[in-house]
Amino acid sequence: MSTKSRRWALDIVSVVIGTIVFVVPFTFIFLTAGKSQEEAYQFGFTFPKKWMFVENFKAVIAEADHMVIRAFINTTVITILSVTLIIFFASMAAFIMQRRPGKVSNIASIAVVAGLIIPPAVVPTIWVLQKFHLFKTVPGLIFIEVAYSAAFAILIYRGFIGSIPKEIDEAAAVDGCTGFALYRRIIFPLLMPVNVTILVTTSVAIFNDFTNPLYFLPGAKNATVQLTLYNFQSQYLSRFNLLFMDILLITIPPLLLFVFFNKRIVSGMTAGSVKG
Repeated sequence: MSTKSRRWALDIVSVVIGTIVFVVPFTFIFLTAGKSQEEAYQFGFTFPKKWMFVENFKAVIAEADHMVIRAFINTTVITILSVTLIIFFASMAAFIMQRRPGKVSNIASIAVVAGLIIPPAVVPTIWVLQKFHLFKTVPGLIFIEVAYSAAFAILIYRGFIGSIPKEIDEAAAVDGCTGFALYRRIIFPLLMPVNVTILVTTSVAIFNDFTNPLYFLPGAKNATVQLTLYNFQSQYLSRFNLLFMDILLITIPPLLLFVFFNKRIVSGMTAGSVKG
């Protein structure tokens, strides 16, 4: 078999695997979300006899005094603020660690790696949040999301900043641009490919986060989109049409992010792999 034939065969196998893993489950969710309660209970991979999309959508939105709408608002606020803080602080930390090597940077690097390896401790974290009166609050959960996602973001930023020639810093310093001004005017605009990567990956992770809101933001008023899925699963075990409609609503935003920013994610992940 020639190299071209092997490449074609590999592409075909990849498409088939991708279809089985991603397209088939999403199609099943879409079909079930449009069925009646009786049809959805049969769990058949068939088209509904009568599309009930609008009715199921209204039922999900109106459930528990519009809990889904509150959950989307809470999740959107948490995601936007968390990602903004992650991009801002992680890029600054990576810039200092990369451009100013030394004992402090080495210790910070060890701490970053430890943040990726060591699992978080729930009970001590709750105790700290309670001491600062941040437990069961949106700002408290935002700080948790930032702390848990910062290590990965710093590693990505540091690799990319390492590919930026230091001569740019020296030229900016000659023009009187130093310190924070150097980061804000010169370095940060060059980080746009990585910014998009961090924005999409962390947004999807925070949007789909289930455990952190469950532990650190309990309460019906503080519900996030993933917790609504938990509530629907426990309350509507026999009404799978509503359950899958809620799953569909939760799946669409992250899916759209990946569809529109797929190429930029790949370029941002590989941007710092080759040092210029």
